[in-house]
Amino acid sequence: MTVPDAAIPPAPSPRGHVRADPGAPSSAPARRSVLDAIRAGEHVEAEVHRDARFADPVLDIRSFCLHYGPTQALFDVSLGAARNRVTAIIGPSGCGKSTLLRSVNRLNDLVDGVRITGDMLLNGSSIYDRRTDVIHLRKRLGMVFQKPNPFPMSIFENVVYPLRIDGERRRSVLLGACERALRASAIWDEVKDRLSASALRLSGGQQQRLCIARAIVADPEVLLLDEPCSALDPIATLRVEELIHEISARYTVLIVTHNMQQAMRVSDFTAFMYLGRLVEYGPTAEIFQRPHLPETEQYVTGRFG
Repeated sequence: MTVPDAAIPPAPSPRGHVRADPGAPSSAPARRSVLDAIRAGEHVEAEVHRDARFADPVLDIRSFCLHYGPTQALFDVSLGAARNRVTAIIGPSGCGKSTLLRSVNRLNDLVDGVRITGDMLLNGSSIYDRRTDVIHLRKRLGMVFQKPNPFPMSIFENVVYPLRIDGERRRSVLLGACERALRASAIWDEVKDRLSASALRLSGGQQQRLCIARAIVADPEVLLLDEPCSALDPIATLRVEELIHEISARYTVLIVTHNMQQAMRVSDFTAFMYLGRLVEYGPTAEIFQRPHLPETEQYVTGRFG
């Protein structure tokens, strides 16, 4: 028996793909651009590689949406960050990378009109549960911003500040913690003889490594880096990248970067975002060498963005 063509359902679209109208002429493209669909406001399922699906992620972002008043900035973002691995978030300016990172630390709570749906779990505990103590949460999440922001105090007091506000007063404990954090941040040898000097007298690269030391002194579960090298020269950038590689053996790192070469150098996994949506997420080598989506390949090779 011959089945009419009209009775045969179209084949399902690959993940992350949007099929063309089945009624379109045969000369029309067989595949519509994922980015065109996103621009049109359509729902597009993210392309998540098999090796980026973790059974027990340290940070588990689930269908997360964020609105600034009537404007939606993040759309159903879901991804997991593996323990003791570096995950890079890439994408054009305005795609929501930093908004997502700040949401992990709940810094967007301070912005009027913010509304969220979905959830984020840190080692199985909801970040957005009403019972969550935000101050305690931020002790579990170290954060470093684009520009170094040392406090106008000594190098020593900058590093131990998180411990002091947590009530630690024992000098021996503070000294030991300061040395460990500065060693882990690869700056101990440069400052060990001038811990009482103002942190503002350090170079830009030294200040950023000092800020990393301050972020990890309380031994956080996740380290959040928001374009930590954007204000640094190439030499200082290299030092920070080497540091990220070293500390990932102890910390789970989530980094936002505009620099494709940096993402390739420092990360184990890469998430590509566009207009507030996760487009593709997978091992960094696959994202840059064998991405599943042509749009991802176009972005990482510099053909748009």
